[in-house]
Amino acid sequence: MIKIELETGGSVWKILKKSGDKVRAGDTLFILEVMKMEVPYESPADGTVESVYISEGETVEEDQLALEMSPQ
Repeated sequence: MIKIELETGGSVWKILKKSGDKVRAGDTLFILEVMKMEVPYESPADGTVESVYISEGETVEEDQLALEMSPQ
């Protein structure tokens, strides 16, 4: 299982993938807004999104678990 943890706190601006979606390495999974800048989080590998633990508009913190995916 691949765990995507947040590198910084901010606000969840947009979630682009949901549970069950197949992704390729480099696909944008979600975008945070941090100090008025958009910070995209990309898939580190090909795989399938298993769980999304954040929601749009939510305020999140550094090191928070955002998403889990299984490698292909």
